[in-house]
Amino acid sequence: MNFNFPFLRPIRILLFPLSFLYYGVIYLRNFFYDKKLLPAASFNLPLICVGNLAVGGTGKSPMVEYLVRQLKNQFVLATLSRGYMRKTKGYALANHNSNALEIGDEPMQFHLKFPTVAVAVGEERLEAIPQLLHDRPATQAIILDDAFQHRKVTAGFNIILTDYSNLFTKDWYLPTGDLRDEKRSAQRAQVFIVTKCPATLLINEKQKITTEINPLPHQQVYFSTIKYGHPYHLKKGEHVTIDKHTEVLLVTGIANPAPLKNWLHECSKTYYQQAYSDHHIFTIDDLKEIIQRFEEIPHHNKIILTTEKDAVRLVKFQHELDALPFYVLPIEMEFLFEEGPQFNQQVENFITNFKQSPLV
Repeated sequence: MNFNFPFLRPIRILLFPLSFLYYGVIYLRNFFYDKKLLPAASFNLPLICVGNLAVGGTGKSPMVEYLVRQLKNQFVLATLSRGYMRKTKGYALANHNSNALEIGDEPMQFHLKFPTVAVAVGEERLEAIPQLLHDRPATQAIILDDAFQHRKVTAGFNIILTDYSNLFTKDWYLPTGDLRDEKRSAQRAQVFIVTKCPATLLINEKQKITTEINPLPHQQVYFSTIKYGHPYHLKKGEHVTIDKHTEVLLVTGIANPAPLKNWLHECSKTYYQQAYSDHHIFTIDDLKEIIQRFEEIPHHNKIILTTEKDAVRLVKFQHELDALPFYVLPIEMEFLFEEGPQFNQQVENFITNFKQSPLV
């Protein structure tokens, strides 16, 4: 078996026997759903699921944002997320009083970027979807964020993301690897997107990866890269340019900051990292730690930089950060090989041609 060895750290290798136990559990779970021994519900509107087979950052948030950006002017959209690491439970619909602690950092990010789109959270999608449709009855399509492994709801269009640097085909099961679902579950997808590719990816490597994924005849494989925007001040909104004269303190609480660090390595003089766990809830002590670390950088041309996902958890300190050069770096997902229009049309066709089931 062709493993992707960088993830095989010593402690995870020691847990290798447990990965067989984990695999057995998810195999049985999928078997019961496949044989309809466990119930799965369908809904009479288009459900687009964005997910992956592995834990960690494969770029689901940029993918959801891409879909919203492409579809919001044609259809009445809503997004539904779990709301990971929020301090509340149950269903909630974002409003002008919402914050990241109540609905989660990623849904809060969606709400701030697309205020006209309904953004809902709920651990149980089966219960949350009817509540969302009750609150927003004009909804024409729902984007399910990180829901591929939640089989109580059957989506009509499944998008699986896989990281260019750790393809699911070369991964192994938790806790030794990063896979949280069976590889054969990929058969339920309509689309694979290889994310975080180099912008200079060559056509022969594209073909090699496509062969590795081995899509079924009805499945499409696309390739995407990360496009970084212009950093803007957390409170003031003013922009800054990062160049070879700039030193950066990078503050992150995301699963996979490697692409961002590679980008800073290329465009800044140097960078330092203040790293926290994924979805970390920042405290005043964290803020003091960040400020102290920043003040220790001797260079005069220096800034603090964070991600949009982290920014929604740091905005509560905007008054303390007002006097600091504290900037947010926006990112977008961009398709390679000019295949964006083809993907867009595929999703639009799914929504437009969706046929409702007859009422019973």
